[in-house]
Amino acid sequence: MLGSIAIASALLTAAPLAYAQVPDAPAHNQQAQPRPAGASEVADNCPGLVAGERPRPVAASFHLAALSVDQVRLTFVGHATFLIESPELVRIATDYNDYVRPPVMPDIVTMNHAHDTHYTDHPDPAIKYILRGWGPSPEQPAIWDVKYRDVRIRNVPTNIRSWSGGTERYGNSIFIFEIANMCIAHLGHLHHTLTQQQIEEIGRVDVVMAPVDGSYTLDLDGMLDVLTAQKAPLMIPMHYFGQFSLERFLDRARKLWDVRTAEIPSVIVSKATLPKNPEVLVLPGH
Repeated sequence: MLGSIAIASALLTAAPLAYAQVPDAPAHNQQAQPRPAGASEVADNCPGLVAGERPRPVAASFHLAALSVDQVRLTFVGHATFLIESPELVRIATDYNDYVRPPVMPDIVTMNHAHDTHYTDHPDPAIKYILRGWGPSPEQPAIWDVKYRDVRIRNVPTNIRSWSGGTERYGNSIFIFEIANMCIAHLGHLHHTLTQQQIEEIGRVDVVMAPVDGSYTLDLDGMLDVLTAQKAPLMIPMHYFGQFSLERFLDRARKLWDVRTAEIPSVIVSKATLPKNPEVLVLPGH
């Protein structure tokens, strides 16, 4: 497995653009299982915090050791792309695109439709599951419920602004990854605050990855409202454009939560090591 040094260096090199025809994904990539029966089941699957004292998340070393059954490794690759690794070494890349990709082949990729930095029309055919966050039409949202080894992935569709200034219904999905008794939510290219129904469909969240640019996605007031409603103990900012836009978010966040900056772009989290008080953890990258 490549270490975090390789991951960090990969941030400096964009993958070349390609214009080949989209290869047909394997049949199981196209099949979505029925959504869970109701919010109560979701709440059971994402029970949130465990009572008691918890140490802070432990940053992964440059030598990436094997994970325990209760651990998940999160690596910020860049923009809105994270590499998520499960105890059984299922590798997931979020908002997979042609510009910023992890240096290892993922088993599963998720995508969103706002800009081409959040999706690709030519994913590697070796990827087992390709989960697009938008459906075939505005009337047909993507509905995913995929189980692979020790990972379950489901989604909650949201709307985005269209290029014409209108609304593209269900153009974005919030993906929820259930791994190691934790629920990790990636908000994608979120453009609006969440309805009560969407909050209930997401369920309790332990870690949330949030776009904090404050302009292309949701404005800062709205994003802070979303994060407050999520009540996740660990929040990781993404989708910011340089230090200025990141600090603009952090200045607001410090009034609500603890803020900490990691030295490397990887962190190992588990239910037992989630912070006792809600915390914003900045992983290096942009």
